Amino acid sequence: MTYPRSHRGNTRIEEACEMYTRAANMFKMAKNWSAAGNAFCQAAKLHMQLQSKHDSATSFVDAGNAYKKADPQEAINCLNAAIDIYTDMGRFTIAAKHHITIAEIYETELVDIEKAIAHYEQSADYYKGEESNSSANKCLLKVAAYAAQLEQYQKAIEIYEQVGANTMDNPLLKYSAKDYFFKAALCHFIVDELNAKLALEKYEEMFPAFTDSRECKLLKKLLEAHEEQNSEAYTEAVKEFDSISRLDQWLTTMLLRIKKSIQGDGEVDGDLK
Repeated sequence: MTYPRSHRGNTRIEEACEMYTRAANMFKMAKNWSAAGNAFCQAAKLHMQLQSKHDSATSFVDAGNAYKKADPQEAINCLNAAIDIYTDMGRFTIAAKHHITIAEIYETELVDIEKAIAHYEQSADYYKGEESNSSANKCLLKVAAYAAQLEQYQKAIEIYEQVGANTMDNPLLKYSAKDYFFKAALCHFIVDELNAKLALEKYEEMFPAFTDSRECKLLKKLLEAHEEQNSEAYTEAVKEFDSISRLDQWLTTMLLRIKKSIQGDGEVDGDLK
């Protein structure tokens, strides 16, 4: 039986698709990641010719995962191609997940934090649109942490306050809210001591449980030490806190930035004394 030409053409494309996919999987088994990525990519393009969007997106993701091990930039290109298809199909949750993968490649492989931030923000946006608020918050907290590291304190503060306010009424999450208010207050503190005091009062009012937390007590000690320009008292308060709950790299960085402003002002006998 002879097929009409267009049908025959499609059959040949389908066969080519299968062959590229089989080749890609064999390259994967041989750990030849670039060749695997390339073969998956060819399959994805042929699926697109056959109007089979879902299969095309899946092959682009497979290509991205293979390239991740050999060529991070090419991995990002393939994942972006998959994201374009998924958003076109209205599959925003899957698109968000792949934006996170791209953000992680920028974080670890390409060390381009600005681009990582952009992809985490896009992911958060899609999650919010799909009402996946806890997934959106996870992405936003990544954005806040990096924004603060890049000295974009206002952006970090807004996110920490927003996520803190969203979580403080949730019985399962309210324990985390104190961490977000703590981080927001530290960002305020780096910019301006008075702002930090006002923010602290606001957080205690919004979230009374914060007052009894070790984080809030530490902030009050640090504010006092800063006001007195007493770097010994500042260091002592931090050490005491660290002996019970270990400070991570981010907190250590922020606390050091605040401490520098004490030492910098140490010579000046100003109104702070």
